[in-house]
Amino acid sequence: MNKKVGLVLCFSIFSGDLLAQSSLTLEQRFALLEQRLQSAEKRADKAEAEIIKLKQGAGEIKENIVAVVKRESPPLVKSNPNAELKFYGDVEFNLDGASRTGSLTSLKTSANKNWAPGNKERWDINGRILLGLEGMQRSTAGRYAGFNVQPLADMNGKMNLDDAVFFFGQQNDWQMKVGRFEAYDMFPLNQDTFVEYSGNTANNLYSDGYGYIYMMKEARGRSNSGGNLLVSKTLGNWYFELNNLVEDGSSLYVDSRYHGTELENQKNVVYTRPVVAWQSGIYSVAAAMESNLVKNAYGYNDGNGKWNDQSRRTGYGLTMTWNTLKNDLENGMVVNLNTAMMNAKEEKDFSAGVNALWHRVELGYIYAHNKISEFNISGVNESCDNECSILAPGNYDIHTLHTSWQLPDIMAMPNFNIYLGAYTSWLNASSEEQGNHQPRYGARLRFKYLF
Repeated sequence: MNKKVGLVLCFSIFSGDLLAQSSLTLEQRFALLEQRLQSAEKRADKAEAEIIKLKQGAGEIKENIVAVVKRESPPLVKSNPNAELKFYGDVEFNLDGASRTGSLTSLKTSANKNWAPGNKERWDINGRILLGLEGMQRSTAGRYAGFNVQPLADMNGKMNLDDAVFFFGQQNDWQMKVGRFEAYDMFPLNQDTFVEYSGNTANNLYSDGYGYIYMMKEARGRSNSGGNLLVSKTLGNWYFELNNLVEDGSSLYVDSRYHGTELENQKNVVYTRPVVAWQSGIYSVAAAMESNLVKNAYGYNDGNGKWNDQSRRTGYGLTMTWNTLKNDLENGMVVNLNTAMMNAKEEKDFSAGVNALWHRVELGYIYAHNKISEFNISGVNESCDNECSILAPGNYDIHTLHTSWQLPDIMAMPNFNIYLGAYTSWLNASSEEQGNHQPRYGARLRFKYLF
């Protein structure tokens, strides 16, 4: 309240009373008026102090109410100070051209999973976008646990999935993983962009009527019909890994057909895949085997009604690497030497390959030998439509040359690269009836963007 206004009001109120007191002298009247004005001024000061105090109290009450609401209402997003969460992506689109789509081998040379072999040239645009989410929480003594999920959106308008894995362990010691993922690569192809199998390493690897390039992938993982359980251990320069894959074993074969016979699945297979690797400096070597432990998992009944077990398969592999690229990014080189062998019923397969990467240019060669002892030709002719490469028992040699060239830092962005890839394959058969097949070749332009 304004002090001057208060004094005026008090003066107007009390002036009449003072004048009425005619018995008092003029000096007494002024003294009495001064006392009353001082009293009114004190009351005004007291009222102003009370108003200020009330305003301060209201502010404190408001702050207390806000604090209580915050304390009792949980936030929409909580952050764990001991956890790490990472979001990333991988964009990969291809422009392909191939001389003929009639395949020589079961090794796929198209990223389009809906593409089927034919007898004409192929011009194709295909690819996918991968979105990854990885979380990890660390504990004491180097212990940790986490997950990783990688949904895929392809150009055909379908959603797929790469990895979906939960893992835990102790840093630089041991780890356990369970879910959908790929185990140790026993047949690395460097930065090749065209010959790689673009799909799940445990499914549709064997196409009946075509040559088989065995690469120790049957029990590696990423199955559409099962899951992995992997245990690994690191001891100095040594690394040990045991991957176990449980799945529908007949999913290994396209359309569940093998040597012209339709397979019947009775129970899931259990593949075991131990790997032993050693690394020192620029050198590394790894040896592995994979084998199905379940008998009579899948097979067929012959014309006499006798059951034939086709699920007993055992493979072996060895890979050696010389890598100076990690110590010299400009002039370093990576050289891989791979070999693998599969012992299956009525078929034995051997593969060997060498590839080198230098100054972002990769060049490689793969040799595969298939020895087939039994074959039901009538069962294959119906599905091959005269496009199969193998229609009889015998020995078959498959030769493949592949190359790739990386163009880095497109538009001055280190996470945007372009790859130019090419391949050529040809098959030689031991029997004159089968003869030798014309070469197949193709080229690819790949756009690769990481974020």
